[in-house]
Amino acid sequence: MAATSTVRAAPSAWAPLSSPIYRALWIAQFVSNLGTWMQTVGAQWMLVADPNAAVLVPLVQTATTLPVMLLALPSGVVADLIDRRRLLIATQSAMAAGVSILAVLTGVGLATPAVLLILLFLIGCGQALTAPAWQAIQPELVPREQIPAAAALTSLALNGARAIGPAVAGALVSLSGPTLVFALNAVSFVGIVVVLFVWRRPAAERLLPTERPMSALSAGGRFIRSSPVVRRILLRALLFIAPASALWGLLAVIASRQLQLSSAGYGVLLGALGVGAVLGATVLSRLLAAFGRNVLLTIGAVGFALATAVLALVPVLAVVIVAMVIGGMSWLLTLSTLNASLQLSLPAWVRARGLSVYQFVFMGGQAIGSLVWGLVAGATSSVTALLISTGLLAACAVSLLWWPLHRSTGDLDVEPSAHWPEPALLFEPAPPDGPVVVLKTYRVAPPDEAAFIAAMDRVRRSRRRTGAVQWRLFRSGESPNTFVEVFVVRSWDEHLHQHVIRQTMQDLIVEQEVDKYVVGEPKLEHLIAVN
Repeated sequence: MAATSTVRAAPSAWAPLSSPIYRALWIAQFVSNLGTWMQTVGAQWMLVADPNAAVLVPLVQTATTLPVMLLALPSGVVADLIDRRRLLIATQSAMAAGVSILAVLTGVGLATPAVLLILLFLIGCGQALTAPAWQAIQPELVPREQIPAAAALTSLALNGARAIGPAVAGALVSLSGPTLVFALNAVSFVGIVVVLFVWRRPAAERLLPTERPMSALSAGGRFIRSSPVVRRILLRALLFIAPASALWGLLAVIASRQLQLSSAGYGVLLGALGVGAVLGATVLSRLLAAFGRNVLLTIGAVGFALATAVLALVPVLAVVIVAMVIGGMSWLLTLSTLNASLQLSLPAWVRARGLSVYQFVFMGGQAIGSLVWGLVAGATSSVTALLISTGLLAACAVSLLWWPLHRSTGDLDVEPSAHWPEPALLFEPAPPDGPVVVLKTYRVAPPDEAAFIAAMDRVRRSRRRTGAVQWRLFRSGESPNTFVEVFVVRSWDEHLHQHVIRQTMQDLIVEQEVDKYVVGEPKLEHLIAVN
């Protein structure tokens, strides 16, 4: 299968900044990211002098990212069910409080490695609850065609902060220790909270009662399992993140022991990664329009492999800095491409849940990857661990020949479409009643049967994405040329969500393809369980 995809020309990389609320949130996010990167440098440098630094330093990344793996799915459900603005205000405020405690304990000398890692884990829990809601509000702030540019600008805010924050933190840690950088990070959350208070998010009209949490979690899982496009994006993210986490986890160890750098020098290396990401954000739109998603993913994997190999083998600071710039560009090209592709492939009703699974793969891959690479480095050496990572990144690039992103990635029409007719029932079931069995009977001319059955396979995925827990297509034994589609939904309430909220224009297109082969009007029947 070819590893290229056709895409439309992208809008300007800066177009989303024309939205006042997006611009204000982007600036506040940039300031907050500065504080976060300063905190990372301070935390990692606190552990560099420890005899077990090769294991402890990567655990900083594990402690901050593991909560996302543990809380990703519940946080996605929460972000889809409650007001995202209020959720973000609460989580940002809680994270500010957690970082303040870390600053106080560090200042009085009580931040042992165990205390440090525990507090970073708790702060990471706030980040886990924030991430799906933060990404899910992006389509509310900018038009759909600007989503790739918005994803790149979000990465720019993160990586621009990485370019500046570590260098500033390295200097501050050298002068006054890590307490000050922790305190500054606590203050950096204030801007986001203020902008969120000012933003008057339009109230969403509730056509149906809110989904129950466990039902919503199950529905999100079914959607992802039944969406080949989403599954492929998640696979590509895992294949890149797992080996790429070695560079992030072991960079401080290489900087200290192989390059003989101070905390300020380590900040320069992180800053070089950030500079590369900033450069990548400025050219992402043009590269995407010129080459397509799969070529960009190949470039990203190869570039990050090159940066990792140079870090492992070349003890020359100037060369390593250039390699980190290349690595930063590669990192942004890969993750912005994947993130934007996922946002464009998710309908609104399940967007936060889908993005939470992406966060689970991304942050969980970093957390477990950092732990594994730390153990590999402890058992062998940091250089050996980085070289193994380089080989796996090269394999990631080659694997695009077999597992590219689907051609329709990012081009699906996921706007809502309530195209199903109202059920013509003699009584109104209560919302919890069920399971509900839906039977739809089709008559098909004999020459069209093969094409009809093939088209119904796409209907199967559509029904499962929107709520069906079981689906089968039957041929009538008594009535010639008659087929009966049967699918089961857990409750009447969930079937109403199928009708009103969950159907998209893409589902309508799938059903219209089936209609080409159907003679007459299909017959529809609903069976509601009574015991």
